This record gives sequence, C-alpha cells and structure tokens, in this order.
Amino acid sequence: MSDLSTQESYSVPNPTIVDPVRNGQCAPDGFTNNHLHRAKSPSQPEQLSTGQEMSITDSVEGEGLLESSMRLKPHEAQNYRKKALWVSWSSIVITIILAVAAFTVSFMRNSASSFGFAFNATLDVLSSIIVLWRYSNAAAVHSAHREYIACVVLGVVFVLSSLCIVGKAIHDLSTGLPPEVDDFLFSVSIVSGLVCAVLAVVKFMLGRVLTSRALITDGFNSIVGSVMGFSILISAEVFKHHPNVWYLDGSIGVLIGLIIMAYGIKLLVDMVPRVRQTRNYERFE
Repeated sequence: MSDLSTQESYSVPNPTIVDPVRNGQCAPDGFTNNHLHRAKSPSQPEQLSTGQEMSITDSVEGEGLLESSMRLKPHEAQNYRKKALWVSWSSIVITIILAVAAFTVSFMRNSASSFGFAFNATLDVLSSIIVLWRYSNAAAVHSAHREYIACVVLGVVFVLSSLCIVGKAIHDLSTGLPPEVDDFLFSVSIVSGLVCAVLAVVKFMLGRVLTSRALITDGFNSIVGSVMGFSILISAEVFKHHPNVWYLDGSIGVLIGLIIMAYGIKLLVDMVPRVRQTRNYERFE
C-alpha cells in the first residue's frame, strides 16, 4: 500500500494536460489559443465598437503605422501598392497630354479656366509623382511618417499652384479679355472632364483601402480637374449665347484656385504636426 501511494504521489503528470501557453506550444485541441486569437484578430473589425476602433487607430498611428496595417494582409498591401503605382504612372502620362492641350487652348483662346485646368493638370502630375515616391518603398507601405511627408509636400504644391491660377484669372478679369469659343475648346474640355473623373474614382478607391491621405489628395486634385474641364465647356457655352457674361470664365478660375488653396492650407495644418510626432519612426523607410 505504501508503495502504491508513493507511486501515485510521484507519478509523472499526464502530458495532455500540460499548460500549452506555459510551454510555448499551441493547444492540441485548438480551443484555448484560437479563442484568444479570435478575440484579438484584426480581420474582424465589425466586432469592435466605435470607441475601440478609434483607440486601435490612435495606438497604431502612435507606433508609426497607418490603419491599413491592421486590416490588410502583407500580400494584399503589396498588391494595392502596385496598383497605386500603376495608377500614378498612368495619371502622369495622361495629365501631361491634357496639360499641353489645355495650355494651348488657354493661350490661343484667352481662356482663364483653360489655364486653370492646365495648371491643375500640371499639379496632378506633381501629386502623382509624390504618390510614386510615397509607394516606391515596399517596406514603407504602412509608414505613417512617409505618408505625412508626402501630404505636406502636396500641401505646399497646392498653395503655390493656387496662387498662379488665381493670379492669371484676376489678370484676365482686369483686362477684360473674352474667351474665344471653337470646337477645339469643346473637345479638350469634354475629354479632360471625363478622363479626370475616372482617375479620381480609382484614386479615391485605392486611397480608402490603403488609408492613404496622399492618394485621396491626388484623387481630389483629379476631381477638381474634372470640374474645371466641364467648367470650360459651361463658360464657353454661356459666353456663346450671352457675350455680356464674359467674366464667368475668369470667375470660375478664381473660385477653383481658392478651393485648391483652402485644401492645401488644411493639408498643411493637419499634417505638419503629425510629421513631427512620427519622425522617430523611420525604420520602415
């Protein structure tokens, strides 16, 4: 009896009930750890409350990452990064062609809105180049610091470009030069409006997936270009039937320039402090 009790008191524990967490192993039944992982899985954001989502976003950005790092798997993030690069290259080629055509219309037909669109198309080229830099490094696809730097540069470019657009429009209004309407002007305005609208939609979609303010800003610039393209058509048509409303073209140029300036200033106000906050997180570069 004493031998039996001794064996029972010193018997080897059953390995099936060894704590899997304490031993650094996965639970053989798959319940304990899977339950923990499901509670913390970032792939189920619908189970989190709004306050929890905001706290997670704040903590992620505080570590130098964008919110997309919580929602996208590595291969998905790289796939969207390549799409962003492809869209940016396409936007550069297309908007260069549109800018040349719009500058030609502006100088040949004395159109302030055409000049504004041409300058906006040039701005679109620059913003797409900035987006190319933003996503040129595969390891920095979720880097908040790189994102905020790109947005600050975009804000500066927006403000400078808006000054040129407003200056040209005010000059045309002060000199009283009416725009000259012809088929070439109509063709450029229609093509520009449609192409820029398509580019804007694609950029907005990619920007939302990657939580990229730079891509969304690039899309905003494209949608402004689309509005300006159609505004050329509208102002030219109004002037054709009502020559006394010659100032509509220049007024639209001033309005678009002010909108771009306001967006650029807001971008700088929002992003400059964030660049300072994340300057210590450059390991993703």
